[in-house]
Amino acid sequence: MIGQRPKKRSLTLHGHRTSVSLEDAFWTEFRRLAAEQDRALNELAAEIDEMRGADCGLASAIRLYVLQALKTASGG
Repeated sequence: MIGQRPKKRSLTLHGHRTSVSLEDAFWTEFRRLAAEQDRALNELAAEIDEMRGADCGLASAIRLYVLQALKTASGG
């Protein structure tokens, strides 16, 4: 749904609980990507966390990861 508000989602990164606010569409696709890679969601989130820059929040980094994966899959 377009215009949907983000929802808080809980993750564990390196043994520490944290939360991110993501829209259902991004969360669903993030979970699909983790399953497609046969990886735990927290494992993929930790990898994204390590790759992101200091000026980028984790939720934004996850959205960008999802976007890049979709662009790659569609040949764009």
